Amino acid sequence: MADQTSSQQPRVMFRTPEEEEEEQRPPHRPLGRLTTKYDRRDLQRRLDIEQWMETQLQLLFDCQQEDQVPELQIDVDELQELSDSEQRSRLNRLLQDCGKPTEDFINSLLYQIRGLNKLRK
Repeated sequence: MADQTSSQQPRVMFRTPEEEEEEQRPPHRPLGRLTTKYDRRDLQRRLDIEQWMETQLQLLFDCQQEDQVPELQIDVDELQELSDSEQRSRLNRLLQDCGKPTEDFINSLLYQIRGLNKLRK
């Protein structure tokens, strides 16, 4: 009978920190594929356009350094959603305080954005 009473009594079990940590983790699931909105080539092209815009805006506003350029919100994604005339109108509004002609900048930027649209398709 002594054997039966000892087996019915509660037992204390100690766990190692590793066992406790594993118990707290969610069950392991296979990793899904990470998807992005743009592929590597598209991202590089966007970066190139952003850098080109910074350089051109420095020239347009006669700034020696990047931080001297007025803060303009030129959103390439937003421009891609607009028609050509709406794109031109938006850019003209953003650049209205520029003392130099902006038509060449606008034409070049829109040309580059059209190139991005072709990469998407």
